Amino acid sequence: MTAPVTPAQPSWVRSLLPFVVMCFGMFIALLDIQIVASSLQDIGGGLSASQDEISWVQTAYLIAEIIVIPLSGWLTRVFSTRWLFTASAAGFTLTSMLCGLAWNIDSMIVFRALQGLLGASMIPTVFTSSFHYFQGPRRVYAAAVVGTIASVAPTLGPVIGGWITDTWNWHWLFYINVVPGALIAVLVAILVKIDEPDIKLLKEADYPGILLMAVALGTLEYTLEEGTRANWFDDQTIRTTATIAAISSLLFFIRSLTYSKPVVDLRAFGNRNFAIGCLLSFVTGIGIFSTIYLTPLFLGYVRGFNAWETGLAVFSTGAASMLGVPFYIMLAKRYDIRWLMMFGLASFGISMWGFSAITHDWGGDQLFWPQVFRGFPQVFAVAPAVTLGLGSLPPERLKYASGLFNMMRNLGGAVGIAVSAAILNNRTNMHFNAIASNLTPANGAMERLTAGVARRYSEIAGSINDGQTAALKQLFRLAYREASTMAYADAFRVIMAAFVVATALVPLLRNVTPPKSPQPGGGGH
Repeated sequence: MTAPVTPAQPSWVRSLLPFVVMCFGMFIALLDIQIVASSLQDIGGGLSASQDEISWVQTAYLIAEIIVIPLSGWLTRVFSTRWLFTASAAGFTLTSMLCGLAWNIDSMIVFRALQGLLGASMIPTVFTSSFHYFQGPRRVYAAAVVGTIASVAPTLGPVIGGWITDTWNWHWLFYINVVPGALIAVLVAILVKIDEPDIKLLKEADYPGILLMAVALGTLEYTLEEGTRANWFDDQTIRTTATIAAISSLLFFIRSLTYSKPVVDLRAFGNRNFAIGCLLSFVTGIGIFSTIYLTPLFLGYVRGFNAWETGLAVFSTGAASMLGVPFYIMLAKRYDIRWLMMFGLASFGISMWGFSAITHDWGGDQLFWPQVFRGFPQVFAVAPAVTLGLGSLPPERLKYASGLFNMMRNLGGAVGIAVSAAILNNRTNMHFNAIASNLTPANGAMERLTAGVARRYSEIAGSINDGQTAALKQLFRLAYREASTMAYADAFRVIMAAFVVATALVPLLRNVTPPKSPQPGGGGH
């Protein structure tokens, strides 16, 4: 294998500048997961797509991305960090333009899948590159930056997307990537020199393993994304994809553990820190993506906010996340980062407890402090997992493991969103039935409400029957609104429980002392 190209004394141009450029690439790739979240109705209207069809604008991107992320370690060794990232940024840029030019929903879904497929490698590559560019205590800074991007970018997606759609139109959600994407591709090709390609690895690749992994992750992501809309296992397609996901996953695990040169290093889970770090990454994925899903949904459907109003209401989360970075860096130099991680996870759980007090009239003011307590500790929850989980592995395993680590966060997000959607559906029905059972003639408050609405409507419409019908419709809307709000509170409590468990796992992690000598990111070994 060829040796990594590691300068003896890297200057800021050789270390900081290429790392910053790569971080921007990671940011736009993560941003695009959620940038369409608050604009799906606008895109659907522009492409004459139904609600079920338009959901695939997000689902196609996620499925493609989650398949490629764990393969990125192997792809990096084949093509090198430099050329894989350059190709990924260039492909992402081209497909972003194609998404903006999409002429119908079918073309949009294809282009979004390609966008996720080609852009996915930018995410785990930054994680491994941070270990190459920064050694010793400086890795605290790198982990803080990478962790912040991983948590803030998806959070800002709906905010930025809502503003772009309201200011221009939905096409610019994708056109906005073209200039920075092209610039990133050019700069990475010029600046990044970490390792050398090893094309002969293509001959030794475990192609059956790659196929099994792609089928397993693709069908699993489809099942999680579409299960709620299809009423889960009542739907034949969901039963089929779930079965395929289970069988192909089992075969993939067997293949990867028995093949001499697998494309994904499942044996890395034998490292306790890495295994626990992946589990904690999974939980933070649940928290970050589920709250991004739930909060705009509540503001849109319960409060009736538009995309821009929703973006303003959730902006405090991103602002608080950025504010937490300097505090984390300062404290990480002085204290055991395991304690900081416990603080981050516990604070995130406490914020979910604050969210669980939600009522139907909550807006930006009421959400402010719960979102601050959710946003501020995000870097405390994410960055230590990078340092303790990935930093405990030898350099030659780092690239393969980084893909798994990042996949776990995205998979956690997919599971969290699926579970949250199921909770909203089931608990709304349960709470509605409980409320309806109390809406009887013996309920004096209900009788006064319906009588007042019926009387006012009858005076306007001139019909007693129409007035009574209007009163019953108003009563139904009120009951459904309250049932729905209570279901959101239930979902936040479930997320809180996941963070309680995660916090309890942190003491099982071993502390990691970063090496003081330069260590490559595992390429070419």
